[in-house]
Amino acid sequence: MLIKGLGAVIPGGISVQDFCTIANTDKTIAKKILNDFVKNDIGRFEDDVINFDSADKLKAAIYAIKNGATIDEVAVHLNWRDFEGLVAKIFEAKGFSVLKNLILTKPRMEIDVVGVRLGMAILVDCKHWKRHSPSTLKNTVTKQIQRVRHYVKKTSGAMAIPVIVTLYQEQFCFIEKVPIVPILQFSSFVDELYGNLDQVNVIETA
Repeated sequence: MLIKGLGAVIPGGISVQDFCTIANTDKTIAKKILNDFVKNDIGRFEDDVINFDSADKLKAAIYAIKNGATIDEVAVHLNWRDFEGLVAKIFEAKGFSVLKNLILTKPRMEIDVVGVRLGMAILVDCKHWKRHSPSTLKNTVTKQIQRVRHYVKKTSGAMAIPVIVTLYQEQFCFIEKVPIVPILQFSSFVDELYGNLDQVNVIETA
């Protein structure tokens, strides 16, 4: 049932009637889905309209997975913007300043999400991929380290940590002291990071 509602989680306001149409369901089921979402901090009601923000679709997808939906079922409803939106939302909830899709020049590089707090920047590469080989993962880490070095070079006095956040990965791991973090564990990872900086690759201005 939650899968039906996932495709109708659209940032901005949507009426219950429009939600029914997009989810291809009746009003009774739509209201049950929406009430379930709101109870779990996914969207909020204002009269007969429900407002979703940029992180809500991925939050709804994770909620659906926790309630028995398969990753393959939910993945068709997700794109990279949904993924980045949730990472940014987690940072904001923890008091970070946040930038999304930061472009660096000479050479041109893009960083998906940057969270900055207490003088430390966490630079996140969001990976929406379904399956990956160890060599693909290592190559991803190498590229993210290059982006972080470029960021530090361009940002006076910067200290930064490269991080990869994945949708499908089940286990937290490290490659070259770069954390590979499943999105389900990202919030707790951020909470614990500042007490474990010796375990990660902190890159700073030479």
